[in-house]
Parts: sequence; C-alpha cells; structure tokens
Amino acid sequence: MHNLVLDIGNTNGKLAVFKDRELLHYQSLSQLSPVLLKEVIEKYKVNNSTISSVSRELDEVIDTLKQNSNYVEFSTSLNTGIKNYYQSVQTLGLDRWAKVVAANCLYRNENCLMIDAGTCITYDLLNDQAEYYGGSISLGFQMRFQALNHFTGRLPLVEWNREELEIPEGRDTGSAIKNGVLQGTMNEVEGFIAQQNKNNKDLKVLITGGDAAFLLVQLKKTIFAPQIIHDPYLVLKGLNEVIAFEYVQKN
Repeated sequence: MHNLVLDIGNTNGKLAVFKDRELLHYQSLSQLSPVLLKEVIEKYKVNNSTISSVSRELDEVIDTLKQNSNYVEFSTSLNTGIKNYYQSVQTLGLDRWAKVVAANCLYRNENCLMIDAGTCITYDLLNDQAEYYGGSISLGFQMRFQALNHFTGRLPLVEWNREELEIPEGRDTGSAIKNGVLQGTMNEVEGFIAQQNKNNKDLKVLITGGDAAFLLVQLKKTIFAPQIIHDPYLVLKGLNEVIAFEYVQKN
C-alpha cells in the first residue's frame, strides 16, 4: 500500500510517499501544483492520500488527490485510540494533532513531549495513558527577531540563518539581539522540558521542525541530551498512520 501525505505549513510544504511505514520519497515544497502531484502519484503508484494544511485555499490540490487516489480527509476528529481532552478541538492545528498521532503509534504507552520549531514553536504532551490535554504555542525564532524590530523605534531587524548553530555573546546591538532571542528561546525550551520531567516519568522529547537543528545542538550540551529524539518526519508519519488506521477500519 503506497500512501502520499502532504504537510503544508506557514512557510513551506512537505510531501512524502510511504510504503506501509517505510519512507520511499520525501521533498520540501515552495509551491504545490496538481501537475507535481500527478507525477508523484503515477511514479509511485499511490493508493491513498491525505493532507494537513494551515491554508484553506487548497481546493484544486484536494480535487487532484480525490481524482487520482483514495483520499482520506484528515481532521482532529480522526482518532487512533487517543483520549483527546483538548477543549477546542475545532481550533487544534492539524499538524499538532498529526504529531500526537505519530507519537502514540511510534512510542505507545510512553510519555512524549513534542517540540516543533517552525514559524511558531509548539509544545505538546501525550502521556503514557494515551491522554492528550494540549500544550503551548510560542513565537518562533524569526517571529521574535521581527517583533523586536517592529515594536521598537531603534532596534534593527537582525538576520539569522538557521545554519548558525552557536549563540554569540552580546558585544554589540546586533549580537545582543541574537543572544537575547536565541538564548531566551533555549531557556524557554529547557524550562518546558524540566517542567514536564517533574510530572512525567521517563519522558521522551521529540524534536521536529525547520529550526530543529539549532535546538539539537544546544540541547546536546544539557542534562536533557539522553531524552532527545530528532524526527524531521513526525507530522508526515502521523498522517501516514491515519491512512493506515482508516484502511484497517474499512477492511
């Protein structure tokens, strides 16, 4: 069974093809077109498909998936055995729910804190009883740099490349902003991990998202290093599990 899954975020998109749980193909997308989808579907003989997106303007893409595969509509109402206590399920981000689904399948009966460092930084906990109560949404790195510039009269917009993996000392205004944003974010991340460690035994910390590499370098220097698992495909794996679950339910 070949599954095509799409994760469309605020900044870019990701596409993957799975054969059962084996990842056959992955690519990052700046633009998504029906032509590209048809090419991938034909090349990998895709049977099923689904999509997680923060955008509502995807009718043409979804129509293409429906016409060329068995399309599974992904929503937070699709549940693979998780007790979902989130109080506003209708506003729960599909990417957040996909990560919870993935954690429940990959690390069943274990406490998992998922940290997704993208446009925003999200923190979501799934406990060892498969219970999900929610988490936290915070500003991503670029958003913090932009906010300092936007809401002040004299602070410049400092450019930060996610490949810059070290935190500079604040010896001038530019490096002081970088230090404040980067070190401040790491203090936040470590604080969330420490807080969840108090309440959840043998916690696994799953790191994903476009800025995950920076988090990983910094967290390797901390006492939390043994807990860290990097999984760049966590959302995509969750979407694939939803397809597998729906297939089993119907057959």
